[in-house]
Amino acid sequence: MDRLDAVPGGLQPAAPAAEPQGAASFPLPSAAAARYSVWLLTFIYMLNFVDRQIVNILAEPIKRDLGLADWQLGAMTGLGFAMLYTTLGIPMARLAERYHRGRIISGCLVVWSGFTILCGLTTTFAQILFARIGVGVGEAGCTPSAQSLIADSVPANRRASALGTFSMGVPIGSLAGLMIGGLIAQSYGWRAAFMVAGAPGILLGVIAFATLRDPRPAGTPKDRANLLPLSAVLKQLRGQPAFWWLAAGSAITSFVGYGQQAFYVSFFLRNYTPELTAAAQAVGFAGPLAFIGVTLGIVLGVSGGLGTLIGGRLGDRYVARGPGGYGMVAAISMLISGPLLAAVFFLGSGLTILVLLTVPLFFKNMWFGPVFAAIQGMIAQRSRATATAIFLFVLNAGGLGLGALLTGLISDLFATSYGEAEGVRYALAATSLVSFLSAACFWRAAVVMRREAAGA
Repeated sequence: MDRLDAVPGGLQPAAPAAEPQGAASFPLPSAAAARYSVWLLTFIYMLNFVDRQIVNILAEPIKRDLGLADWQLGAMTGLGFAMLYTTLGIPMARLAERYHRGRIISGCLVVWSGFTILCGLTTTFAQILFARIGVGVGEAGCTPSAQSLIADSVPANRRASALGTFSMGVPIGSLAGLMIGGLIAQSYGWRAAFMVAGAPGILLGVIAFATLRDPRPAGTPKDRANLLPLSAVLKQLRGQPAFWWLAAGSAITSFVGYGQQAFYVSFFLRNYTPELTAAAQAVGFAGPLAFIGVTLGIVLGVSGGLGTLIGGRLGDRYVARGPGGYGMVAAISMLISGPLLAAVFFLGSGLTILVLLTVPLFFKNMWFGPVFAAIQGMIAQRSRATATAIFLFVLNAGGLGLGALLTGLISDLFATSYGEAEGVRYALAATSLVSFLSAACFWRAAVVMRREAAGA
């Protein structure tokens, strides 16, 4: 684990802990080159979430146009995307261990952007489900490659901060997706929103191919043949229970996050359309969908972005006080966010709820940097993409794959007794409380990391 040593004058960065046995050794790129890579990858990750999450603001128009049930919305926004996103992540990561990660990322960016555009051409549930699966196929190669590239580009004692910056792509991309989707769909329809969202990725893919550098030497075919097989990476991870506790906590957290984001817009439209229509007219928006897209996007982007950034900084700071610091930052953030998030859906008007959402969402996004930094420090450099893909497989199978689908089913279940509008409210509140389980998993990971360090 990375740490800070106490010296006269305060806490100063200490030399990073040794990497796992068998780690590769190669020089870090210059600070300027590392900053460029981190920010370019953050922007790519932002587009990743624009294309992944724009469907949430478009859910109600798509539901009306294609005549879908809430469970179909959940399958389209979560399960359909996750089907191949989760299963292809590991083979794509194996390619990233062998070949230029920047070129893999740029190619994947072009693929998922193309399928996002295709979503705008669909006319049936089966077609849009297929297109969403295609988006997942393209995005499968992004995160493992990008996180391992960042981990190889920055000093170990800055890893949580760098990965926290990268993870800002999640809330900022969600912000942009909601704003773009809401504004364009209100005026030109949901199909046009998909096309506008997908187009920039084609251009950025070309830029990334030409400029994104991989600090790891390409090596020879013999070098690549000597890389650890998947079974050996799994064997290493089996000996690290903290990895699996972090993966379990992240999967539960993602279950809440993905499930709720799929239904935020539906919640506001079903419960507060007259109020939000009046608010939209007062500020000059064409309708409530555009207003919700912009305001909810700002809430998710600003609060989530700040939470992600500060969480990464806190991770770097508190791991200095002990090897469980990463896990404790994540555990405390989930412990605070769960009850606040459950309560906020019952607190007054639609505008009040929009404003108050900033508080629980700030805490809910603090886990990214600390957890990803902990994962990157558990495995040798040349196997980091594979370890990340295994981690994301667990995370997304439980979170992305089931979150939206089960939240939709819970909403349909409550709707039989309370109506469609209240059904989605109770579903959002109920799933918020699952955050207590993720807090327990992160806390357990912290305990294990401390115990292992004490016995080392």
